[in-house]
Amino acid sequence: MIETDLLIIGSGPGGYETALYAANKGLKVVIAEEREVGGTCLNRGCIPTKSLLHDAIKAASGNTELQAEAFKRAMERKEQVVACLRQGISTLLSNPAITLLQGHATFVDAKTVSAGEEIVKPQHVIIATGSKVKMPPLPGIKEPRSTYVFTSDDLLSTPTLPPTVCVIGAGVIGLEMATMFRDFGCKVDVVEFLSECLPTIDGEIARRLRKTLEKSGIKFHLACQVREVNGNEVIYLNTKKKTEEHIVSDCILVATGRAPQVEGLELEAAGIQYNGHGILVDDDFTTTVPDIYAIGDVNGLQMLAHAATAQGRHAVNRILGLNDRIRFDIMPAAVFTRPEVASVGLTEELVKSQFPDYTTHKGFYRSNGKAQAIEATEGLVKIICDGKQPDSKIVGCHVMGANAAAIVQEVAALMNFDVTLEQLRDIIHIHPTLNEILLQAASV
Repeated sequence: MIETDLLIIGSGPGGYETALYAANKGLKVVIAEEREVGGTCLNRGCIPTKSLLHDAIKAASGNTELQAEAFKRAMERKEQVVACLRQGISTLLSNPAITLLQGHATFVDAKTVSAGEEIVKPQHVIIATGSKVKMPPLPGIKEPRSTYVFTSDDLLSTPTLPPTVCVIGAGVIGLEMATMFRDFGCKVDVVEFLSECLPTIDGEIARRLRKTLEKSGIKFHLACQVREVNGNEVIYLNTKKKTEEHIVSDCILVATGRAPQVEGLELEAAGIQYNGHGILVDDDFTTTVPDIYAIGDVNGLQMLAHAATAQGRHAVNRILGLNDRIRFDIMPAAVFTRPEVASVGLTEELVKSQFPDYTTHKGFYRSNGKAQAIEATEGLVKIICDGKQPDSKIVGCHVMGANAAAIVQEVAALMNFDVTLEQLRDIIHIHPTLNEILLQAASV
């Protein structure tokens, strides 16, 4: 039996970074992990996709044979990147205050957890088990599924480049994968039930991105409800035309979201309540059982790797009785399509109801010197303020274009300190940079 201050179930970004933070604060930590360290983000998500997206840009030559070879090399490099980072995490977790247990964790009761072959008696528990691929219960998709149907996990390890790809779902995962396969030369169709892609992104930005992706060769089928998959055929209802249509594809990627990973934890044995959206938590990420916390995708609040890390830090601070000023209402996010989109704060759709006198301020890549120099003139920066006065507070920023994530990160930092549009104007920016587009927008 192992007694410890803190048990963390899961070693994704939320899990391992929280463990390091807790250990540095003097806690004795045990991590239980049944798969590889690094979780979905490192092994089957964020990092592999960004590696492939990077190599896909270099491969966009139009020569199918060259692209197929480039895809093979990209897959090999992706594995090297993941292995290198995984080893780095393992090295970090060799901290003497941290014990890594390999095995599945199950609650015996609120104070006892079985982890692999060990029994752990922790003072506190943080559940950081992440999420899993969510598959709609449709014929040909649910088990037994068609051999042409893939999840994002499957495609990140596929050895060959498919000539045609049909993506079901126009969310973050769907559009990043669509971008990657398009750049490798595949014919790509995207089928989406809603009338626009990226429903959580500002509507104007989502619309502009979709039109740009269409120009690049990706074909969108919006307001279309998938009925079934029959072999290599996606059958769907066009809800606008009220017609049944189909797409034949070599590869059908189901990218309809992710679901919290709670199976097998025996949460009921500990009295932890959860529903289809995840484990129920309060503002400090405490579950319905004192001293047990749930962070990251498993609580379903903000399904982002950096959200999990911040939530874990906050949970540890609560355990130690420390205060912090982490603003969970200001959560930047990015989609690494080509071009990128990124956002922080409220969308214009949400601002309308909360701030009737709101204003929007836009700057365009085409009038920026750096954008012209690097041939990245497609895009805009959109800043939203809560009023018409120069001292109005910035409540949202949405960007489509090169380095969108970095530009939004600057605004996220400012929003954490309630910076106004006028104060942004007074911040000197390096020239020439794409971030100067923020000043252009703030001056309009």
